[in-house]
Amino acid sequence: MRLHRLHITAFGPFGGTQEVDFDDLSAAGLFLLHGPTGAGKTSVLDAVCFALYGSVPGARQGGSLRSDHAPPGTRTEVKLELTVAGRRLEVTRQPPWQRPKKRGAGTTTEKAQSWLREYHAPAGSWKDLSRSHQEIGEEITQLLGMSREQFCQVVLLPQGDFARFLRADAEARGKLLGRLFDTRRFAAVEQRLAERRRAAETRVRAGDAELLADAHRMQQAAGDLVELPLPDLAPGAPGLAEAVLEWAAIARSTARERFTITRCAQSATESAQAAADRVLEDVREVARLQHRFAEARERAARLEERSGAHREDRTRMERARKAEAVAPALGLRDATGAEHRRAADAEARARAQLPDTFTDAGATGLATAARKAAEELGGLESARRGEHRLAELATARQALDRQERADDDVLQDTEHWLSEWETSRAGLRTRIEEAQEAATRAEQLAVQRDPARSRLSAARLRDQLAGDTDEAHARVLAARERATDARAHWLDLKEQRLAGIAAELAAGLVDGEACAVCGATEHPVPARKVEGHIDQRAEDAALAAYQSADEQRTEEERRLGVVREALAAATAEAGDTPTGRLAEQAAELERRHAEARAAASGLHAAGEALRQAEHEHGRRLTAHQEAAVRGASRAARKDALARETAALEGELAQARGSAGSVAERAAQLERLVSTLTEAADAARVAADTAQRLKDADARLADAAFRAGFDTPQAAADALLDDVAHRELQRRLDAWQQEEATVRAVLAEAETAAAAHRPAADVRAAEETAAVAVRRVREAASARDAASRRCTELDRLTQRATASVRRLGPLREEHDRVARLATLAAGTSADNERRMRLESYVLAARLEQVAAAATARLRRMSAGRYTLVHSDDRAGRGRSGLGLHVVDAWTGRERDTATLSGGETFFASLALALGLADVVTDEAGGVRLDTLFIDEGFGSLDDQTLDEVLDVLDSLRERDRSVGIVSHVADLRRRIHAQLEVVKGRSGSVVRQRGAG
Repeated sequence: MRLHRLHITAFGPFGGTQEVDFDDLSAAGLFLLHGPTGAGKTSVLDAVCFALYGSVPGARQGGSLRSDHAPPGTRTEVKLELTVAGRRLEVTRQPPWQRPKKRGAGTTTEKAQSWLREYHAPAGSWKDLSRSHQEIGEEITQLLGMSREQFCQVVLLPQGDFARFLRADAEARGKLLGRLFDTRRFAAVEQRLAERRRAAETRVRAGDAELLADAHRMQQAAGDLVELPLPDLAPGAPGLAEAVLEWAAIARSTARERFTITRCAQSATESAQAAADRVLEDVREVARLQHRFAEARERAARLEERSGAHREDRTRMERARKAEAVAPALGLRDATGAEHRRAADAEARARAQLPDTFTDAGATGLATAARKAAEELGGLESARRGEHRLAELATARQALDRQERADDDVLQDTEHWLSEWETSRAGLRTRIEEAQEAATRAEQLAVQRDPARSRLSAARLRDQLAGDTDEAHARVLAARERATDARAHWLDLKEQRLAGIAAELAAGLVDGEACAVCGATEHPVPARKVEGHIDQRAEDAALAAYQSADEQRTEEERRLGVVREALAAATAEAGDTPTGRLAEQAAELERRHAEARAAASGLHAAGEALRQAEHEHGRRLTAHQEAAVRGASRAARKDALARETAALEGELAQARGSAGSVAERAAQLERLVSTLTEAADAARVAADTAQRLKDADARLADAAFRAGFDTPQAAADALLDDVAHRELQRRLDAWQQEEATVRAVLAEAETAAAAHRPAADVRAAEETAAVAVRRVREAASARDAASRRCTELDRLTQRATASVRRLGPLREEHDRVARLATLAAGTSADNERRMRLESYVLAARLEQVAAAATARLRRMSAGRYTLVHSDDRAGRGRSGLGLHVVDAWTGRERDTATLSGGETFFASLALALGLADVVTDEAGGVRLDTLFIDEGFGSLDDQTLDEVLDVLDSLRERDRSVGIVSHVADLRRRIHAQLEVVKGRSGSVVRQRGAG
């Protein structure tokens, strides 16, 4: 991959459009990217990453990519031209942004856009490939063979990350290598094996728990039959299945023996029960016959006592049968008498309602008077219709009077309202005009208010940042002093240690072994450590303190630069006007704007009031006209009603006579006709019933004489009603039936013979039979319980056996998966180095990286240092990711964390270049022709710096170009191709100088 050109517009600190020609910079092989803190050196690298992957490196994600210095109408854009895999491509990306609206105030959101083009050499033109974010990202990732994380680690070499990598433990190294070489699949294998082990263990334990539950059910089914306790084993314990099945076999055999015993006992009790039942049956039969004979003797005695009453019942029955011949005549006489009484009462009531002139009139006279009254009533029909019409006319006149009063009220109200209409309308129009003027004034003040607010906010921020700048400057001075003191302390300790280094070397001398310095095998007077000797640990601690203080100084200087830039921006926006003055101006604008808005808020209400008033004007004008029209038509209607009323009143005065009204006269006649008719009918009915009563008395006297009774009353007394007749016949029949039954029982030979035997003892026989039944029931219950116990034990045993068969493959799978999971996780006893599967893969990658880095590290260190990979365990942790450095001067191997600052830099640089080679090879051999190295050169002396630059310069042999990001002033003299980033009040700009 080779970069050609980069165009940046409104991105990061760059307010305008900047162009970087990497072809010109790369001609010399090495080029320098420098500039003051906060100018935007890193933003150039961010732009490259954003163009390729659509996002910036992980540590700088989440913020806005748009430049605060860019004009509102300029869109943020990054365009990168590069060659990868033999194809020349151009990638353009525009993040989403808030642009000003084309019409009106405010902003609107523009979506993110991307373009991918390829240069077609034969045609000499660019060809569009895609405008999809996803397609462009997949195409770039496939061509480069690296993810965004790998690109940022390999192409944009972050020296600080690799310095930490050298000092980190195995866990931290594993995280970085895992991101670069994407070993997540191996970690996923470890996790999958662990999940499968847990799942298999869960299934085995669940199966064992189910087996133990069945064992407890068998124990409950067996009860106290088996004295042997259940095996005391937990789920998952070895031998659980065999112990449960063995206990189940013992329980089943014991239960079958108990079942055989209960079955024999049941047969014996059933035989005893049959014999007791036969004896009980014989005793009950004798007792029944004895009771039957005694009961018959008692019934015969009771019949003899009631014989007199029986003879009286037979005599009464004979007289009742004779009286039945007189019953029809008696019924006719009673019905006729009752009918005559009702007719006489009705006649008396009817005559009591007649006038005195009709008291002695007969039925015929009453009927004649009724016909005359009905004829007079028929003549009043037309008069009644006229009277009804007269009432309707009166109601109509009342309705007309009410309408006239209502119309008078309407006319008075509308005339008063219409007289004030013009004044009200003029007032409403004035309100509308005033509200419209206030709305225009509010819009003008709103335009002036927003800039005033912005200036006020900027002034307050300016005042705050002025104080923050003084505090930040003081912190910078303090941090510089602390860094200077710490460096001086470290250099003092280093000088003291070098002075006593002989004592340290002498501490490792052994008689007979060669000295590492002079090679002698005898050591007559080795140096001794003096009091206050400075060792490696104290020097390293002082170095760490100095590095921490230096980092703190750098951070405080960066913060001071940020605060100063923010202060300059706030001062440029707010000017020199005091904050109080700006606050007064903003408050005055707010007050005037609020007053104008309050006055303008009544515009809608005033317009609505005018519309309602105009609608009300039209309604009232229409009501006034309609009321006038109704008054004219009402006068003619009232005259016609008056004429018709006068004509009807004359006719009705003649028809009603002395009555109050025609209806009252008609009601009098209707009552008189009804009363006369009812009295005539009642008189005729009373005469007819009197004659029928006389005939019925004669027939009753003749029927009583023929039946043998002296008087009709005697026949009536002898007559029985249905209930009494049935009761008397029932008593006579019951007497005869009881007499025949008693004679039959006393004549039975078997019953008489049983009566002469001793009294039967039924209770004793029943008790004996009950005892036999209870014993049979107890024996059957015991047999059923034993049978159920056997059945339940057989069922649970079959279930437990099936569970054991089912658990066999699960146990085998669990053992196999557990061995694999512990081996992959590094916890197995077979894994001697406790190395995880992912660590094993990463160790192989680290070994390749160390080999590739050593080739450059030896050259940078003049052949002194070599990086080697180690599988040894560190402390109690796991092994596989150890990294050591071999010092050729001492011949010893030590941890990379013991390297000094300069040694750490070129070791980390060699490691970064080696890692780039390995990742490149793994990505399919994609050439990385452009690399960037970020800072760290300030820790090198002149000789080491020359050696490092020689190594970087040698990359040109592979047609590579390397960009160095550094503040070191000496590099500006050594490297001629430079890209300088210059910051200013309106944003940063780039200045490029080629190798020539």
